[in-house]
Amino acid sequence: MNLKNRIQDDVKTAMRARDKQRLGALRLVTASIKQKEVDERIDLDDTAVLMILDKMVKQRRDSIEQYDKAGREDLSE
Repeated sequence: MNLKNRIQDDVKTAMRARDKQRLGALRLVTASIKQKEVDERIDLDDTAVLMILDKMVKQRRDSIEQYDKAGREDLSE
């Protein structure tokens, strides 16, 4: 099973479990994957999906760092 299919299965599992936080995060991931596929008109492999995930993690870490510097602990969490 490739990574993209596993993420889709996890979305379905989160929906069944009514886990809103997990579902929201997984939907952000699937939206980023689909956006990349539509923009470049390709089907992404596991390596490309991992690159997208790494980019998203880096963006979140940078945001947390900026919020901490600005004293916005509420947003940092």
